[in-house]
Amino acid sequence: MRTWTPDPAPAGSDALAQAVSALGEPCFGTALLEGLRGLLPLGSLSAYRTGTDPAIFFSASIGVPDTTRDCWRAYLAGPIARDRTLRAEREPPSAGGALRLCHITAREIPPEHRATVYEAHGMAERVSVVHEEADRSLFALNFYRHQHQRALSDAQIAEFGRIGSLLMALARKHIVLARPAVPDDRAERLRRLQPALTTREVDVCLRILQGMSQEGIAADLGIGLPTVKTYRNRAFTRLGIHFRSELFALMMPACAP
Repeated sequence: MRTWTPDPAPAGSDALAQAVSALGEPCFGTALLEGLRGLLPLGSLSAYRTGTDPAIFFSASIGVPDTTRDCWRAYLAGPIARDRTLRAEREPPSAGGALRLCHITAREIPPEHRATVYEAHGMAERVSVVHEEADRSLFALNFYRHQHQRALSDAQIAEFGRIGSLLMALARKHIVLARPAVPDDRAERLRRLQPALTTREVDVCLRILQGMSQEGIAADLGIGLPTVKTYRNRAFTRLGIHFRSELFALMMPACAP
C-alpha cells in the first residue's frame, strides 16, 4: 500500500473543484464565482445563447447586488441584435468552430450596449468562453468585473484562458443536470400524434422541447450531431412540420388529441 500527499493544485483547480460539487444545483454559479475569486476579481457571471432562439441558462453574483437578469433583459431589448463583441474578428469558414476566449472592457463596448447593460449595472470588464453553434448562434459563458474591483491583469487573463475549456465543459454539464425533467405525458402525446415515431425520434423531440441545442442533444444522448439532425428531420417529416416553433405549437394543450 502507498500513501502520499497530493502535489499543490494548479491555479484554477479549486474553482473547478467547488463547481463540480455544485453541478446541477441552484448554487452552481455562485460556487463557480467563489472558486474563481482567488484567480480573478469578478462580481457576476452569465451563461446564455444568442441567435434566433436566445436564452439565458444560469447567472450569479457575489459581493454586488444580483442584477444579472436585469442585464439580460436590457441586452434583449436592443443590443443583442447588433452585438459583435463575442464574434471572431474574422468569420470562420464554417459554423461550429472551436472554443474562443474573449476579453473586452466597457469602454470598448458600443454606446447603447455600454450604457444600458454595463454602465447601468456597474460592470467594467468581461472575459468569456464562446462557442459558435452549428446554427451560427453563440453559446457564451461570461464573467464580469465590476467598477469597484481592480482591473484584470494580463497574467490573470492568461490564467483564465488556461481553464476556459474546463469552465465551458462544467457549464454545459450543469445545464443538462439542472434542466427539469420533461413531463412523462409529452412522450405519450407525441406518440399519439404520430405512432410511427421511433424511440430515438421521440428522445430528440423531447429535448428540443426542453430548449436544448442540437449539440446539447448529441452530448446528452451520446450520439453524433449528424445523427441528431437525421432523427430530427425524420420526426418532423412524420409530424408534418418543418420548424421547432411548430413542434412547440403541436404540444400546446389545445393541440393535444
